[in-house]
Amino acid sequence: MRKIAIAGNWKMYKTQKEAKEFFIDFLPLVENTIQDIQVLICAPFTNLPFLVSFTANAPTNLAIGAQNLHWADSGAFTGEISAPMLVELGLKFVIVGHSERRQYFGETDATVNQRVKAAQKYGITPILCVGETKQQRDQNETEACIYSQLKLGLEGIDQENLIIAYEPIWAIGTGDTCATTEANRVIGLIRNQLQNQNVTIQYGGSVKPENVDEIMAQSEIDGVLVGGASLEPAIFARIVNYRATN
Repeated sequence: MRKIAIAGNWKMYKTQKEAKEFFIDFLPLVENTIQDIQVLICAPFTNLPFLVSFTANAPTNLAIGAQNLHWADSGAFTGEISAPMLVELGLKFVIVGHSERRQYFGETDATVNQRVKAAQKYGITPILCVGETKQQRDQNETEACIYSQLKLGLEGIDQENLIIAYEPIWAIGTGDTCATTEANRVIGLIRNQLQNQNVTIQYGGSVKPENVDEIMAQSEIDGVLVGGASLEPAIFARIVNYRATN
C-alpha cells in the first residue's frame, strides 16, 4: 500500500533558535494529523542533532531528515557528511539529487545514484528528486529527461526503501505550479517505470495552502515536497492538514 509523505525542505534557512520557535508553534497544529501520515522536516546539518532531541517525544510519524549525504563512509571530502554520521544522529530520511544540488553543486545522475546507494546501505530512506527544466519542457523533452534520470538514478537501488519526488525545475520557488493534472500524469509515467508500484511519489514545486488540496486529490500523487512554504509553522501545518477529496 502506498504511504503518504509530506516533507518540508528548509534549504539553508533557520538557526537552532528559529527551528525551536518553529516547532513550538507547529506541533500543536498537527498533533492529530501526523498520526496517519509521514511528516518530515529536512533541515540544515547544524540543526539536525538539536531537532532530533527536541522532537524525541513528538508523534512517531514526525521525522527529521537531512538534505544531502556523501556516498563514501568516510574520507578526505571536506565539507561533506556521510551516512554513518546521519545514522548516529538517528536520522532515517535524506533528500538526494535536489535540482539545486544538480544546478549549483555539480550533481550528476551518477553521483546521485551513489548517494542513494549510500543512504540505503545504512537503512536511510532516500527522497530521490527528478524533474525537467523549462527548456526541456518547452522542447517536449519532459518524458525523456525523467526516464533518463530514473534509469541512471535507480540502477542497483532497492525500491522497497525509496521515496521519489517529481519536481519540475521551472516550478521550484517561482510561484508557477505545474497543473495538477499534468503533475499527476508525469507521476503516473514515473510509476510505470518502477518495479515496485507502491513507491511513494511526491510532487514538489511551489506547493502552498492554496493548491495542496487539489494536488493531494490526484490519483498518482502520494505527498508533497515543500520548500518555502515549509518555513512558516501555520502555513506548513495547513499543508500537512490538507483536505483532499477524491
